[in-house]
Amino acid sequence: MVPVTLTRGFLSDNSSGVHPKVLAALAAANEGHAPSYGADPFTAALQEHVRDLFGPDATIFPVFNGTGANVVAVQALLQRWDAVVATVESHMVNDESTAPQLVGGTRIVTVASQEGKATPELLAPAFDAYDGTVHHARPAAVSVAQSTELGTTYTLDELTALTGFARERGARVHVDGARVANAAARLGTGLRELTSGVDVLSFGGTKNGLLLGDAVVVLDPALAEPVDRLRKASTQLASKLRFVSAQILALLEDDLWRENAARANAAADLLVERLAGLGVTPRHPVQANAVFVPVPPEVLPRVVAEAPVLAWDAGTVRAVASFDTTEEDVDALVAKLAPLLPA
Repeated sequence: MVPVTLTRGFLSDNSSGVHPKVLAALAAANEGHAPSYGADPFTAALQEHVRDLFGPDATIFPVFNGTGANVVAVQALLQRWDAVVATVESHMVNDESTAPQLVGGTRIVTVASQEGKATPELLAPAFDAYDGTVHHARPAAVSVAQSTELGTTYTLDELTALTGFARERGARVHVDGARVANAAARLGTGLRELTSGVDVLSFGGTKNGLLLGDAVVVLDPALAEPVDRLRKASTQLASKLRFVSAQILALLEDDLWRENAARANAAADLLVERLAGLGVTPRHPVQANAVFVPVPPEVLPRVVAEAPVLAWDAGTVRAVASFDTTEEDVDALVAKLAPLLPA
């Protein structure tokens, strides 16, 4: 085998390894044979556990990845002539290529945000602009990220305002929850409380300790069959689904999802503390596990070449902490950044 050296960093929480309990769950799922396509005991146990966490009407549909979760979830909310409204920072808009359009046939209408978050006031123009004619896509759903792409988190009151606005406009609500665990850990809430009024959630696992796999959690029972069928039609149904289900089940059992997310959030907080010692304030409030560090444009190429962070824009790098980020990792990053940032 060719030797491979891996380095620790903050490029993304996708870069982290797999939690030992998740690896153990995979090993357990590998013992013997099981029916395919979700007719296995691991998926059945996962369904029961999800109802305990999200409510008795919830149903979970494991998928391969977050893009797949978003595409399947949003498709279920729309007719072919409809549009989903999202912020300009939305992952669907910027980081999922043409998957929503190519796979889901989805029209996305964008609105501005406040620190990555949508508000009823910012959403309203997208709905007000619709004239009811066949010449324009009908805004029929709202998609928000929790936590947001800028590392901020919707409070329960903010979510209530959003879902209330959507209901008033006859629209459904999707939450891109790639980091919903980080939001819940930060707010100190349960997953059921955090998704009240939401129709469908993309639940993130890969960023929180899984090998691979995310899920669509359906909270409106009427959407369960459409999501089930769309998952297959969108090529997101694994034949050996037990290996995805077993991972998610391990993450949800004994609140491992919250423990992992809390560790990542704490590491991000520590990074903020260390940056304050350099006189550096993040660009956006740090409310989950992402820290956006201002960097002079002229040194940005050197920063991303020498430090394990992601160039976000011409004057910002993003550092994302993971469930296994240590104090030593944070200190090593700050040591690399210190000589590159202005005093």
